[in-house]
Amino acid sequence: MRGKKLLAVLAVSAVIFSGCGLKSHEAIIKVNDHTITQAQFDKMMDKQAGGGMLAAMGVDVKSDKNSFIYLLLKDRIVNELIVKTLLDEEIAKRGIKVTNADVDDAIKTIIDKVGSKEQLNELLKQNGISNSQFKDDLKEEVKMKKLAKELGNSSVSDAEAKKFYNENINKFKHPDKVRASHILISVNPAEIAEIIKSDSKNAKLDDAAVKAKVNEEIKAREAKVNKLLAEVKKDPSQFAKLAKENSEDTATAVKGGDLGFFAAKEMVPEFSKAAFAMKPNTISDKPVRTQFGYHIIMVTDRAAAGQTPFEKAKSDIKGYLENQKQLEMLDNLTESLKKTAKIEYVNQEYDPAYVKKEVKQSIDNSAELAKKAKQEAEAKKSKNSKK
Repeated sequence: MRGKKLLAVLAVSAVIFSGCGLKSHEAIIKVNDHTITQAQFDKMMDKQAGGGMLAAMGVDVKSDKNSFIYLLLKDRIVNELIVKTLLDEEIAKRGIKVTNADVDDAIKTIIDKVGSKEQLNELLKQNGISNSQFKDDLKEEVKMKKLAKELGNSSVSDAEAKKFYNENINKFKHPDKVRASHILISVNPAEIAEIIKSDSKNAKLDDAAVKAKVNEEIKAREAKVNKLLAEVKKDPSQFAKLAKENSEDTATAVKGGDLGFFAAKEMVPEFSKAAFAMKPNTISDKPVRTQFGYHIIMVTDRAAAGQTPFEKAKSDIKGYLENQKQLEMLDNLTESLKKTAKIEYVNQEYDPAYVKKEVKQSIDNSAELAKKAKQEAEAKKSKNSKK
């Protein structure tokens, strides 16, 4: 079903085929005079289940709606939707508006922090976030900040910042650091093999032939990185340009390969060993091989172990503490609004009490399956020992 006009024309069909979108508009929770729909829940579930560590590991959270992880996520999303509805009501009551100019200012602030618009776009791409989604999320953040400012004073004095600095002094100490740029030519044999196999022209190749082609490709990439190294050594001033054009670390390529300052433990051992052995304004004698591929490294600066002075850290400390104050005020407001709100769980499956019961059932089922598996393993072991 596509749009209101089509729904109006095919009203009878829409009723019969309720799976064509009508169900998504059903109210699952009522909060005062507002409703939370199935579509809103599904959208947030897709967003949260599709990201994070579990998604990166290839775990499909939504595949089993009775699983412990899915139920915990469901409970959290229900709470977030209720909180958002209550706060949106409060924002409307106070007449708080967020303009396009407000969002543009927030984007500019973020661009200033990450370095460039290109760098921001690359970060969004790496995290699977579209520009429209980013703007929507940012608009919500700006809206909450405006609400927080109306709740009370969240400014942070120099004395408060200094107190935090003194009480968390270890957070501002740093080991030896190096600033470097790199050009990466990736080498992943398994990935290269998959690319070769996916080509229909190679469908009949056996494992030995595929391996031979993989080795050919690796040699080609070795030749490419050595050629780049020769170009860089001939004219080091071209490093940034060559990094932008050739580096396969797209996040740093847009910055001319700049990695910023880093401690030895922040990089893989092979990379750190090479970088920390170099002097500023020098280029690695040969490409450095790591699990990611071949790196051409240029060290641009060094910083001895020490402590970030308060004046340099003050701005970041104030921003952090101000944000904490705003979150605390919003939390207090949320708890107050919850106490007076009329919340009705139209669909009992979204009632926290019901979800809690389902979580307990899931845990009990898992424990029972584990117990059964253990008994079967012990029985098998006992049977084998009697042979």
